[in-house]
Amino acid sequence: MAASPHSPNSSFRRLRGARSPAEFAASVRRAAREIGETVSCDARYIGRVESGEIRCPNYAYERVFLHMFPGRTLADLGFSPREAVRGRSAQRGAPASPSFPHLIHRSKESDVLRRAFMAGGSATVAAATLGLTLLGDSRRLPSRAGESEAAAVEEAVRQIRLLDDRHGADALYRRAAEPLRTAYALLDAGATRQSTEDRLHSGAGELAVSVGWLAHDSGRFEDARSHYAEALATARVSGDSALEAHAFSNMAFLARDCGRPRESVRAAQAGRRAARALGSPRLLSLLARREAGGWAGLDDRRACEEALARAHTEFSRGAAGADPEWMSFFGEAELESLESRCWAALGEHARAARHARRAADLQDPHFARNVALYTAELADNLAHAGAPDEAAWAGARVLDLLAEVQSTRIRSILAGTAKTLVPHQRSPRVGAFLARHATA
Repeated sequence: MAASPHSPNSSFRRLRGARSPAEFAASVRRAAREIGETVSCDARYIGRVESGEIRCPNYAYERVFLHMFPGRTLADLGFSPREAVRGRSAQRGAPASPSFPHLIHRSKESDVLRRAFMAGGSATVAAATLGLTLLGDSRRLPSRAGESEAAAVEEAVRQIRLLDDRHGADALYRRAAEPLRTAYALLDAGATRQSTEDRLHSGAGELAVSVGWLAHDSGRFEDARSHYAEALATARVSGDSALEAHAFSNMAFLARDCGRPRESVRAAQAGRRAARALGSPRLLSLLARREAGGWAGLDDRRACEEALARAHTEFSRGAAGADPEWMSFFGEAELESLESRCWAALGEHARAARHARRAADLQDPHFARNVALYTAELADNLAHAGAPDEAAWAGARVLDLLAEVQSTRIRSILAGTAKTLVPHQRSPRVGAFLARHATA
């Protein structure tokens, strides 16, 4: 029987069995990857389902759950019919839309608009895909934020990450900054209860990191620095160590890209201190990789290798229930890519190319932006390592991927590769790549 609005979903709880909510959430994410879906499932989402708060999953989760439990229907899993959930407000005479609908994303609409984004790719279409329209009239904000507002902020974070993974940051940044302002306005208004305020702090901080990343990837470094600092301040105010570690991780990455390697090292080390008690070896591995990148930028090979060794050790401990939701990108492919960047900074381009090639080969095709990034890094390292024809082949592959991905960072890497290959333009393959790059 389907769960009522106020009844726990006992059917779904039985399916979880002895696994913890975090372990079950990890199995949901794995099942999603098996069918080419991406869901940002975590222990909190599982708790909302089991409590009956989520009466019917969105379309992406529906496909994943039915894949996990073949032969069962949504009703068998304890969910209510979709039409019953969608229609309850009208039946009760309540308003048909929530108090700030610009942050609530209906999955069916998102599926349609994602396809439109892939066809068009403009900032306008991307904004429509995300449903991230600025709330024009601040009087429509609730006097005190509740659970629905906190959930909407969290969903905005997930949607931004989903679209960025598939398409890159360039078309998303300007529009994605708008709900961030709304999220902080909600924080300023206060919440109905402390648990809701804690969720809002975490959600707004993660949204600031996500918007900062969009600025970072689209080459707006000063904007990125401001957003990351905002996230760090939010983490410090709320005592959120996980958010603090996330902010420092991104700040370390940004400092490296801005040519401030010592700042990169210090930010990564600060992130490691914040993450130490969280119980996530994968997070510690990522932060060690960030630190290694800073040491490579300082041309300190010994310190870089020590940090890389720590990163490998932590990564080998495997996934944990405490791994943050945002770390879904951090697998073996990203591990290889980050090591590749270290060797490139140390001038060992052939070695860097080997790691970049493995990164591109290992990456899940769903993360189209990362596939393009790793392949661009491969092309650049091959060009510097004296393999111009191979570099041109990889560069041509990146140009194919840029039909779907919009990233200033990737285009900048490719432009550098093209410049390096100019002396080899008499090679037919190199000449074809350079001509194509010039007109792209």
